[in-house]
Amino acid sequence: MQAIVVSQPGGPEVLRLQDVPPPQPAPNEVLVCVFAAGVNRPDVLLRQGKYGGAGDVTGLVPGLEIAGVVEQCGTAVTRWKPGDQVCALLAAGGYAECVAVDERHCLPVPAGWRMTEAAALPETVFTVWHNVFQRGGLQAGETLLVHGGSSGIGITAIQLAKARGARVFATAGSDEKCRACEELGATRCINYQTEDFEQALQLEGVDVVLDMVGGDYTAQNLRLLKDDGRLVFINAMRGAKAEFNALEVMRRRLTITGSTLRPRSADFKAALAADVEQHVWPLLLNKQFKPVIYRKFALAEAELAHRLMESSEHIGKIVLRVNS
Repeated sequence: MQAIVVSQPGGPEVLRLQDVPPPQPAPNEVLVCVFAAGVNRPDVLLRQGKYGGAGDVTGLVPGLEIAGVVEQCGTAVTRWKPGDQVCALLAAGGYAECVAVDERHCLPVPAGWRMTEAAALPETVFTVWHNVFQRGGLQAGETLLVHGGSSGIGITAIQLAKARGARVFATAGSDEKCRACEELGATRCINYQTEDFEQALQLEGVDVVLDMVGGDYTAQNLRLLKDDGRLVFINAMRGAKAEFNALEVMRRRLTITGSTLRPRSADFKAALAADVEQHVWPLLLNKQFKPVIYRKFALAEAELAHRLMESSEHIGKIVLRVNS
């Protein structure tokens, strides 16, 4: 089969289309014929060799989420059968014609959804559900601030938070991106290139912040939080180190937390998938959440997809088309 392989840690040019042996499913796995694969920022970090705990990435096939058709089932698989349409969360391997995946990490493709749309779901939905709702504890009637609102994570967080009764603010890097966030349900989106988000929201205050920026945003985020507020990190693109007032955290009972999804155990991901199916999948079926696909590339164009991801010009998701 054909797959995109990291020839060595480095820039987008290290992604090479190669023939590799097809995977064989373990007893608890399904072999999925991949129709589409989502492209995510952690894929870029993996390619660069900068994803914590990934080790040597030479020879690795990137790709954390796919949609496709079950081709073969392991001997212990109970839920799926050949021909079922699924989308799935992976630790790696999605940029390929076939992938073997734990059956518990698969969810049914929502009725009426295209494969390219379904492939854009697992990584972002699982990440948002765990960090905003499980770790951040966002409740109906509360307020969420999403940094990077026009990213795949951002558009997911905005829509799911609004669908569950929260009020949402966001930040983005252009007026066009801000308009897109507001059209998706954000009450207001602040263009961080022209306006200070802390000053813009200081009279509002927020209950939860979903932050992929880190660095000097940290102290600003904490000052914006209401008493008992929660700051949740999922990346630190402007730096992992920050200074803040610990006494203020104590006085106002603030919570600072965060997570990375890829290193978590198979059992954790299975439990998360079940929770997502129970709480999020009905919103997809009721069209309270819609995919925003910015651009599709052929599998062989993975290098171009990564260059677009690194440019941050996109609004929404980038997807690779694999089998048709």
